[in-house]
Amino acid sequence: MWLAGVAMLTGAFYVEEDWRGQRDWNRYRKAVESRGETLDFLSLVPKPVADEENFATTPIAQSLFQSKVPILTNDLFARADDHVFHTNNQSFLGRRHFLDLVAWKMAWTALKTGELNAGQTFESDNMDPDARRSAALAVLDGMKPDDKAFAELQEASARPHSRFPLTYDMDDPAQMSLSHLAYIKKICQRLDLMACAELAAGKPDLALSHVKLALYLTDSVKTEPVVISYLVRVLDFQLVIQAIWEGLAEHRWAESQLQELQKCLQQYDFIADMDQPLKGERTFGIREIEHYKKKGLGQLDDLYLLNIGDIDHLGQPTSHKTFLDLVGKIMPAGWYDLESLGYCVSLDAQMRGVFDLSAKRVFPGTDASNRVELNKQLPDPSAPVSLKSIVHHRAMSPNPEFLSKLPIKAAASQTAANQAAIACALERYRLANEQFPETLDALTPKFMSQVPNDVITGKPYKYHRTKDGQFVLYSVGWNETDDSGVNGKKMFDEKEGDWVWDYPVQ
Repeated sequence: MWLAGVAMLTGAFYVEEDWRGQRDWNRYRKAVESRGETLDFLSLVPKPVADEENFATTPIAQSLFQSKVPILTNDLFARADDHVFHTNNQSFLGRRHFLDLVAWKMAWTALKTGELNAGQTFESDNMDPDARRSAALAVLDGMKPDDKAFAELQEASARPHSRFPLTYDMDDPAQMSLSHLAYIKKICQRLDLMACAELAAGKPDLALSHVKLALYLTDSVKTEPVVISYLVRVLDFQLVIQAIWEGLAEHRWAESQLQELQKCLQQYDFIADMDQPLKGERTFGIREIEHYKKKGLGQLDDLYLLNIGDIDHLGQPTSHKTFLDLVGKIMPAGWYDLESLGYCVSLDAQMRGVFDLSAKRVFPGTDASNRVELNKQLPDPSAPVSLKSIVHHRAMSPNPEFLSKLPIKAAASQTAANQAAIACALERYRLANEQFPETLDALTPKFMSQVPNDVITGKPYKYHRTKDGQFVLYSVGWNETDDSGVNGKKMFDEKEGDWVWDYPVQ
């Protein structure tokens, strides 16, 4: 009778927990679907594209998926990037500065003479226009091995769409290969170097073509509903801005080129573009939990090994994995529903109120307070996954450190796009009037139909002319404080200073 009673209580417990998990999960799912959203990962997959219209089906793009890419291996960038010091000195931290083309020339000379040694680093503070022009020609000479590849990419960029053949229907979406992202970044780095060199060498037409190609490649992953793809995209966009800035700083762009650049830049909306990857991240997590339900909870132990940096034991059987697999088999099925619910609720809580898509706003204060509250609910990420963390729906909670990058990356990239577009309009005004305007209002409507507002404050960017005939344009930055156009310790600093667009004193 005692055993029968235990069996009845155990059965009742399983029935109740399955019912509770299914009830709470269905309640959340219906609320999401009532807003016109979905929790099905595959429904967010970009639609198929005809091969003849798809950049990703061209031979040069398909080569990005090969384990050993037969291009970009013998140019100056591939052979000398590790030997060029990219930040000239401490005075440049926190603000834009010219690429050190002279250092690249020094590296190229060492390569040709066979005198480039391991660990050797080249650096120069020589920003003289003549010295940079001479160095630019050397850089372009060093990049000639890529001429054929870039010609193929230019031709492929005429296609209107891009959909890389990612394996979206994998049981474990975390295993989906995203190798193309790294190669796209490498190409954008080369295009940035080449465009800056072409500007210094007095070849703005070539520079513009490479800037436009880099922007095209940056957007080639725009439709991928994956947070990593979004983060790499905004990083690549920041690379492209460098060449645009250098051309503006030295007045290299002509009126027609400025109009073309400005039109491209004004089309970007990185705040709205973040919505799809975030929805993808939510459905991505749900699919991961379904995978663990099917394959066993023991795989969660690898998350712990990754957190502590123990890569050597990844995938190896351990007593903890055996324990987790056993727990996964005997625990109620409803707990998996509660895991999915806990994941989604945590993600929603982290991003709630941080963005206003229609107003193109990001709210740093809300982001900070959300993360503080979420961190109170999450376990120590370095602690092994335990039965308690599973019961409390924490084993699959979104990584706050990983997702915390999204708001500031989106705000920084949209700020860069806005400031670059405004800077193009300001340069057009200068070409027409031989000086920059007193206020940004002077740009409308002739040079800009509408001047975009600061994504942090929702108000106009701060702007003033300087005594040397230049200007300072800035956002109040992530600290939401007007620091009078003073930069932080790094570009788009998270703690101090403004986000500034200005030029070196001439």
